[in-house]
Amino acid sequence: MNLTTQRRIAADLLKCGFYRVWIDPEFIEDVQMAISREDIRELINEGKIKKRPEKGISRFNAKINHARKQRGLARGIGKRKGTKHSIVPTKTNWINTIRPIRMKLKELRNTGELSAHNYRILYKRAKGGMFQNVKNLVRYIEENKMRN
Repeated sequence: MNLTTQRRIAADLLKCGFYRVWIDPEFIEDVQMAISREDIRELINEGKIKKRPEKGISRFNAKINHARKQRGLARGIGKRKGTKHSIVPTKTNWINTIRPIRMKLKELRNTGELSAHNYRILYKRAKGGMFQNVKNLVRYIEENKMRN
């Protein structure tokens, strides 16, 4: 009951892969008797040999993983590809650091806790990357007695 030749010819006629050829189990004898391409073509027209539908790639798991990432899960170190700066760019890190520092400086200047002169000095130092965060900035101001 070797149908490899028939399956190969059918695959060629149906323009599909060898394993996508479906042969009706009730008509195996008929298929076995078919030798020529013409015989196989007749069996295809009769519906005894068909082409199986293509298997698609399921997006089910991808959708689940995407939803988990949206909630902040599955984002650990083991899931990251690329360098530290390809995940969060250096510029974005800088923006996230400098904005709160500058906002704090403006707030201290507007409330009168910092003089305009000290504000300008600290602003330039912040721009130079002297302060890692707001807490660091406030500690520096306290230690150097820059408050009015």
